[in-house]
Amino acid sequence: MKLPHTQRFAPTPWPRSRWLALLVALTLLVLFVHGYHPLAEDGGLYVAGVLWKLDPSLFPLDTAFVTEHLRFSVFAPFVAMLVRFTHLSLSWTLFLLYLFSIALTLFAGRQILRRIIPSEPAQFAGVALLAAWWTLPVAATSLMLMDPYLTARNFSLPLSLLAIAFSLDEWRLTPRSFSACALCIVIAFLFHPLMTSYALAFIVLIRIFRSRRAFALLAFLIVLVLGAALVIQLKAPHESSALFAAEVTRYYWFLSQWHWYELLGIIVPLLIFAALQRQRRIVFSPPITALCCAAIAIGLIVTLVALLFARENLSTHLIARWQPLRVFVLIYAVMGMLLGAALHQLCFATHRRTLQPSSALRSLPFAVILGFAGIMFTVQRWAFPASIHLEIPGRSNPNAWAQAFLWSRDHTPTNAFFAIDANYITTEGEDAQTFRATAQRSVLPDHSKDGGEAAITPALADAWLRGATVQTNLSSLDDSTRDSRLLPLGVTWMVLHASTPTRHTCPYANSVVKICHL
Repeated sequence: MKLPHTQRFAPTPWPRSRWLALLVALTLLVLFVHGYHPLAEDGGLYVAGVLWKLDPSLFPLDTAFVTEHLRFSVFAPFVAMLVRFTHLSLSWTLFLLYLFSIALTLFAGRQILRRIIPSEPAQFAGVALLAAWWTLPVAATSLMLMDPYLTARNFSLPLSLLAIAFSLDEWRLTPRSFSACALCIVIAFLFHPLMTSYALAFIVLIRIFRSRRAFALLAFLIVLVLGAALVIQLKAPHESSALFAAEVTRYYWFLSQWHWYELLGIIVPLLIFAALQRQRRIVFSPPITALCCAAIAIGLIVTLVALLFARENLSTHLIARWQPLRVFVLIYAVMGMLLGAALHQLCFATHRRTLQPSSALRSLPFAVILGFAGIMFTVQRWAFPASIHLEIPGRSNPNAWAQAFLWSRDHTPTNAFFAIDANYITTEGEDAQTFRATAQRSVLPDHSKDGGEAAITPALADAWLRGATVQTNLSSLDDSTRDSRLLPLGVTWMVLHASTPTRHTCPYANSVVKICHL
């Protein structure tokens, strides 16, 4: 009997075992392409919080720079609990959680794609491009899509993507879909309230565009958001000069300080969503319209809010402190998945009765994805040139700065108080390795990472400004100037460049830095 055309060409569903194997392979791809640096950048900030939870005797001085952000996230208590429960070392716990978060993110991406595109090879292409783009910079927001280390976003992003997937389920959400969506949002909120709030706004817009009164509801929402932002701006408390000094160092808060090519990072994704929504050669399910419209709408809304209320010349910067443009992390994640799936479908959009596309078309999507992966691998090696690509447990990092920090951990008392150049983390060859998390010792606040903490936490601003000021160009000063700056603050040790002359005893030195006792 001759089968109907739709049955002859219906795709064969992939078994779960195949998807499981592919997700494992893509998880390893993310690890080997993008690397792993657990104590770099913000990873060090979060790890210091976990260390303090495990041992409150650590960081007895300037403790607030370790503990202040713990009030807003369960990340540190959660990781500390796992360390105690599993009896694994902290380094192994962080590494295994990082792998789990990669797999969860890719799984969440597939849950979105399976609701908007029926082709499972296209779904795989979308998830694979998300994996290749793992550390893609998100415009000029100072964020990557995801980081090569573990932070609270490693849990909030996949849970937010899962919530978005459940919000796409039906025209009218069933109790099951609503409950699953709400549960994901609640758990994500516990890890990262700010990023989850933006995900919730994304979901609200998706549901608005799935209603019959979409434009009226959208207009009401825009008026509500702008009105609330205006009230918040007018009622915002006065800012001290120290807080203002911290805020203006975060150039990425203010669109007026972005370069023209960085602005393209906002414009181009929205144009891509507009093009995908109108694409007729790709077999998308109906929810694609709501998803694309929601991405465009939330991108335009947060850009408008940033233009109006996140300007450096305003008297207060509370709206800027909330960094509304960070919603583009979600936009980039969804865009990557849709582009991968769309590329696959476009390559296979031949005549309906063509049974086999050409081998070139078959391989093109994955050649493009592998090309992106190669580019991202090169970028990550350029970003961490003095460190090993995979800082997995048991491997020694040859980075000279990290070696000096580890010596400080092993050979100085727990109550030691360090000083280090305020801009050490951006020094060539330092690779953004954080002193506090690596050395597990108290240190005066630096310009970069602690400056970010001070910018969003006014109570830290005065201490940050004082610490960053006395450590500016630390290795270029003479001993008398350094001593007059550091000794009144109780500093007992300092990290200097290896070539810096000093009369103080320096029991450790390598080719790049030395550790000296005051």
